[in-house]
Amino acid sequence: MGTEIERKFLVTGDEWRTMASGVWYYQGYLCLKKKGTVRVRIAGDQAFLTIKGKSSGISRMEYEYPIPLADARVMLTQLCGQPIIEKKRYKIIYQGFIWEVDEFFGDNAGLLVAEIELEAEEQVFVKPAWIGEEVSFDNRYGNASLVRNPYSAWKSR
Repeated sequence: MGTEIERKFLVTGDEWRTMASGVWYYQGYLCLKKKGTVRVRIAGDQAFLTIKGKSSGISRMEYEYPIPLADARVMLTQLCGQPIIEKKRYKIIYQGFIWEVDEFFGDNAGLLVAEIELEAEEQVFVKPAWIGEEVSFDNRYGNASLVRNPYSAWKSR
């Protein structure tokens, strides 16, 4: 069984932009249920099908499988709910950890979120200066939630 342990933070400033090149991601959801999600993702020139279970704290079951790129394109346009998540992901190594900064576009333009995957929920790590408020427990910032309720619909509230 695969387990994802992840913390999520808002990003402040632009210092992080000089630390990595971004890769375009397009993702959509075949299933959005309280028990879990099934996601199709294109990351650069690779594609994946990902099944995620319901979160328990900052942990949840996760299974990811490579799929043909052509199949993923068809699934995103014909099977997934709209809108599709469009983002550029930057992978930044800081103090021995990989931080993934997502810069969102489309209906979620203006949103900048950083995630760090951990080996244990209580694992200690050092935050870079460009890491802001933690939003790990705010469901609005989950990609699946951003499909149903895009950032543009609630950012000014």
